[in-house]
Amino acid sequence: MDQIKIGKFIAQKRKEQNMTQAILAEKLGITDRAVSKWETGKTLPDASIMLELCSLLGITVNELLCGEALQMENYNEIAEKNLLEALKQKEAADKRLLRLEIVIGFVSLAFLAAMIAIGIIFFKDTEKEWVLYVLLGVGMFQFIVCALFALRIEQVAGYYECRKCGHRYEPTYLGVTAAMHVNRTRFMKCPDCGKWSWQKKVISKK
Repeated sequence: MDQIKIGKFIAQKRKEQNMTQAILAEKLGITDRAVSKWETGKTLPDASIMLELCSLLGITVNELLCGEALQMENYNEIAEKNLLEALKQKEAADKRLLRLEIVIGFVSLAFLAAMIAIGIIFFKDTEKEWVLYVLLGVGMFQFIVCALFALRIEQVAGYYECRKCGHRYEPTYLGVTAAMHVNRTRFMKCPDCGKWSWQKKVISKK
């Protein structure tokens, strides 16, 4: 998708509706800075407000993603193309998130190990032994925060595939957090067939 082209199209349609960036932003419940980023091609509108944005601009989602008005004769073909492109972009973004999860894990463990090592080497069996416990607390706190963030990535990036029926789905945060796991394979209940199984992480929906 050409973000620059899409941004110019949004700006064009906004002006045709006699709206400023501030007015459009207010109607969508966002900041005018976000609208400015769309129109300069820095970001794309979030999927959660895309339908409302298109309604305000008097265009379809496909026209928005193409960055131009579409003729009916090739509308379905372009719609399918946009859907495939959106799926590819989501898969690429999910892969980046899963790589980030690994980095977060290593950095978090390294920081915790450093806090423990510093505390033991410099403060154990000294008058300032309390510093050791402070460092341990700091290390554990950041580890827990990073673990919760990593679990969020595990939930939203990609899908889990049921071994019983093959259904691929995005589990709840609680489901991911509470599930027994080995690496990225988790023991969970499939929302489709209702059976429990060890479900592996996959990137594609199909």
